[in-house]
Amino acid sequence: MQKEVLYHRPKNNFAYAYDENTLHIRLRTKKDDVQSVELIYGDPYDWKDGTWQMKKSKMIKSGSDQWFDYYMAEVTPEYRRLRYGFVLMNDYEKLVFTEKGFYEEAPTDDTAYYFCFPFLNKSDVFTAPDWVKNTVWYQIFPERFANGDLANDPEGALPWGSAEPTPGNFFGGDFEGVIQHLDHLSNLGITGIYFTPIFKAKSNHKYDTIDYFEIDPQFGTKETFRRLVDACHEKGIKVMLDAVFNHSGFYFGPFQDVLINQENSPYKNWFHLHGFPVVTEPKPNYDTFAFEKSMPKLNTENPEVKDYLLKVARYWVEEFNIDGWRLDVANEVDHPFWREFRRTVKSVKPEVYILGEIWHDSMPWLQGDQFDAVMNYPFTSAALDFFAKEKITAIDFADRMTNVLQSYPDNVNKVSFNLLGSHDTPRVLTVAKQNKERVRQLYALMLSFPGTPCIYYGDEVGMTGDMDPGCRKCMEWDEEKQDRSLFEDIHKLIRLRSDHPAFGNDGSLSFIKTSNTPGMLAFKKTSSDETLLFAFNTESQSIILEKALFEGFPNTINLWTGEIISPELAVVKSNDFIILKLR
Repeated sequence: MQKEVLYHRPKNNFAYAYDENTLHIRLRTKKDDVQSVELIYGDPYDWKDGTWQMKKSKMIKSGSDQWFDYYMAEVTPEYRRLRYGFVLMNDYEKLVFTEKGFYEEAPTDDTAYYFCFPFLNKSDVFTAPDWVKNTVWYQIFPERFANGDLANDPEGALPWGSAEPTPGNFFGGDFEGVIQHLDHLSNLGITGIYFTPIFKAKSNHKYDTIDYFEIDPQFGTKETFRRLVDACHEKGIKVMLDAVFNHSGFYFGPFQDVLINQENSPYKNWFHLHGFPVVTEPKPNYDTFAFEKSMPKLNTENPEVKDYLLKVARYWVEEFNIDGWRLDVANEVDHPFWREFRRTVKSVKPEVYILGEIWHDSMPWLQGDQFDAVMNYPFTSAALDFFAKEKITAIDFADRMTNVLQSYPDNVNKVSFNLLGSHDTPRVLTVAKQNKERVRQLYALMLSFPGTPCIYYGDEVGMTGDMDPGCRKCMEWDEEKQDRSLFEDIHKLIRLRSDHPAFGNDGSLSFIKTSNTPGMLAFKKTSSDETLLFAFNTESQSIILEKALFEGFPNTINLWTGEIISPELAVVKSNDFIILKLR
């Protein structure tokens, strides 16, 4: 066996408390190097006649990617503490893998050889709001969703949809427009809205905050916002706001004071200044978001800044009963700040959802003391690469997603924020080169994948657009110009997710490596009540599903059509998908 490839580490994603009674233990091995793995474990204080008392449990292979196999076991330690190791077998060798090294037989004279989970403390269990698992989100860019009140339009606002979006033009989208169109969201099946920033700012995107305690006048008043939140809650829709705490806007009061008073400003330590005088040209001599001079980076280690931002975080939860915070550029803010942020908002409303914008491996933020979830951009990238761009095979997609799923605990994966596009990316139909069949496949995938899915406004009716600002067009409200067929298909998928536990987060996912073609992606999702088979065909011809996929299931229901079919008749048409309930 390839000993140097074996990997396990207590805590994080390889040994973690799934709930207050249950531990999940994972092991990584070289791909196809091991035939079976047993977990050996016991209480560190359980001895008899000088011998440590061990139990054994077979580990299941929970996934494979290009390089590795992953094994998992679920254990309920009677006294909530555990010492453990692994017994690995193949045709040629038996190996005992412990924290102290490798042995031919499992040592029983001392527990110090073994990996240790010292104690399963309830407060260490990762807990995200339970409601998130069943939420389908809808992202709204407020300036471009709907103009319901012409009286608060910003100066120079253009008639709705009369021009292509630019970085600087306005069309007057506001809260009243959202209120007037909540039925559109309810009819689709949406149960959560994620708003990009709503606070006073100069730009149309509002990521350059001027005042964190004030609504931007173009969107309405605080009372309008309160009515919006109440109206959403009446329809069973949660509300999540965007917190831009990494940086402020150029016209943020404290930064303007620094520009005016320079080193005499009481706010000079609110920012990361490199010297005086503070200048913006030819390049800023202060830290910014990227190199954008209009977005000076806040010093969140400064006690005054920290106190100010935490008051902001508390205020919008207390005063308006919002349900979540999405945290912009979250990875560039210090960890101690996010820990205090979590304590602050959870003390007001424990069920608030905290979502970080992080595009890379995020385990340091997902250990129960900072975020509930991050935006699952690895899912976005892999899904688009397979279905829309045709850059990778089904096996490549399964490998990439297996790696992501194994990188986090299961209870983290169930609230991961899955998306196909946003205000920062080209629209999904544009990426798919107008191939609506591929877009339908993408939605079937996203809505059945572990996590909480999000639809970018307008994508459900077939809107197009390139990278910002092209992806920020005015919402199309003329039904004759909407793709109502796509809307109905997404609505149907959302309903299936709601009606079938295995479709949503109650189902455990396992990819199936089919032998048909590189364009055939298949996986099963299994709950205590049912097993569902999902198959996606990106090939130019129909594919008959392999009989092996139906072993033990004599017939099945096509959930999309309601037909009862036999395995011999299970065909996936070109650029189509099939969802089968196995019986």
